[in-house]
Amino acid sequence: MRFTGRDAMKNIRAILFDKDGTLFDFQATWGAWAQRLLTEFSGNDRARADEMAQVLGFDLATGRFLPQSPVIAGTGRKVAELLTPMLPGQTIDALEAHLAREASIAPLVPATPLRPLLESVRNSGLKLGVATNDFESVARDHLSDVLALFDFIAGFDSGYGGKPEPGMLLAFARQCRVHPRDVLMVGDSTHDLLAGRAAGMPTLGVLTGVATEADLAPFADHVRANIGDLPKLLHGM
Repeated sequence: MRFTGRDAMKNIRAILFDKDGTLFDFQATWGAWAQRLLTEFSGNDRARADEMAQVLGFDLATGRFLPQSPVIAGTGRKVAELLTPMLPGQTIDALEAHLAREASIAPLVPATPLRPLLESVRNSGLKLGVATNDFESVARDHLSDVLALFDFIAGFDSGYGGKPEPGMLLAFARQCRVHPRDVLMVGDSTHDLLAGRAAGMPTLGVLTGVATEADLAPFADHVRANIGDLPKLLHGM
């Protein structure tokens, strides 16, 4: 089902955001972080770093993730599973924990000033949530400055599963006592939008991740440059 009319947006009672690439610019936030970690993991060996970068779909020279990177919509567990075979003596669990610690202190670049946008939307009476394939604890750390503005925060490890499955999305709707059709799912990847479709929610794609408008348009009711366009979209402008 597609929700393309203005009336569908006027009926929105809650908004569920992805985190990386949606609330935060993906490349600006995670490019430098990935370069630093790969240098650390490789022992400053460029050939080893290149090998790990290739597995992660990351361009070391430019510091940017490639569109096909499994990291973009993958979980922390998935990243650990990809890298562990290349790190002798390392276990998946230990690497996953290390990645979570490092991610929690990553230098974040908001896609747009978050507090004024979130306060504006919340003051209009809408519930707000985050559904991310990152760790829940990392999401809470990243959103610490605006955490009180959210009614729901879930990660892949919160017990609802990861996207593109709709578990987190449906849990948000239940918690807020809102029908899924009245929840707008906002994300930068097809995983986000497919999860929204599976949950029966209208979807908004944003271009602050790696995916292009052409990538997102088949799965999105609307595509916008960033979440800063939300107020205009909700008011039919």
